[in-house]
Amino acid sequence: MDEKLISRKKPTYPINDELYDYLTMYNRNIKIPIFYDDLLRFSGSVTVYDKYDNDTLWIRVYYPEFEQKEIDLSLKQMYNILHGDGTEDALDYLMVDEIDYCTFGNSKPFRIKVRNILNDNYAYIYVKKADASRVYGLEFEDILSPNRIHFLIYKDTLVEEHVMGIPGDIFMEENLENLPKGEKQRLSKEFVKFNERSTLRLLGDMRAYNYVIVPTHDFDQVQYRIRAMDFDQQSYEGKLKVYRPQFFKDNFPFVEMVQESLGEHSIEQYKKEERSALAKRLRSSHNRINNLLKCMKNDHISTPENIEKLKLDLIEYTHDKNFKKCKNMGEIIQVVFEFVVRNFESVNAYIIK
Repeated sequence: MDEKLISRKKPTYPINDELYDYLTMYNRNIKIPIFYDDLLRFSGSVTVYDKYDNDTLWIRVYYPEFEQKEIDLSLKQMYNILHGDGTEDALDYLMVDEIDYCTFGNSKPFRIKVRNILNDNYAYIYVKKADASRVYGLEFEDILSPNRIHFLIYKDTLVEEHVMGIPGDIFMEENLENLPKGEKQRLSKEFVKFNERSTLRLLGDMRAYNYVIVPTHDFDQVQYRIRAMDFDQQSYEGKLKVYRPQFFKDNFPFVEMVQESLGEHSIEQYKKEERSALAKRLRSSHNRINNLLKCMKNDHISTPENIEKLKLDLIEYTHDKNFKKCKNMGEIIQVVFEFVVRNFESVNAYIIK
């Protein structure tokens, strides 16, 4: 953990009734057959190593034989609810290959590998303890980013789909140095946009292992997208730098790449493009965002100290005095969104004239 930016572990905040009603309205709250606490009753485990024999900080868990079949069936049903139509027609063709438990990080998730035995295709799902910060982060990701993400919640259990891609730290170690100049320029553009997007939606702790790089082949070149895969630190910390990936030391190789590949004019242009894209998404999803912000403004997902510190940092960053009146993180992020939309509208009004 970067001690200079994040000083302590974030607590888990429960899902309150208002947020639960919101999730029900938008079909996120669906009864699932197994809970996070059920998976904690494993009877044994072995360490999971990567291809270089390094400890991944995941362990592969096992359950008593009389429980394993019931757990496997429940996990297949859960997978089918998340990715299929929820019926049991396909269950005979699914197999739970692995159940891994992460011993590192805030959420301590279970990662389940489900395989289709007809064609050997497989996918992962994650089961976590429900946390309000994480749910707000997932919703903002689905509504306001270029990426869709599926998740379900039932009582105190959260189920998320796997975000496919190359973890940022592994990409830096294995791929970055050998990228051609053109690909570095395209990846630099994406990092600038990802940095701006994280800042404006107050998604914190985007260290290199909390996001993935997604390469896409487009005719004779490769385009890149950066996707967040960890949403624990949504609107919690008081330091604005926590919401800006460029300030985490393990992202410095990307920061250096941006400095070498893009000029200041290009960087500003890409930041403006991302703000404009965010403003358009805010306007097109106006009702849903307002409903979510209403929940957030009535919720407790941070500390008074963090709220006051972040208000001051944002005033300095945006010169918007409206942050002074904010009493909680929901009100803070609403002012951020209003700031983004207001600036977008003023620029477009100028162009129309």
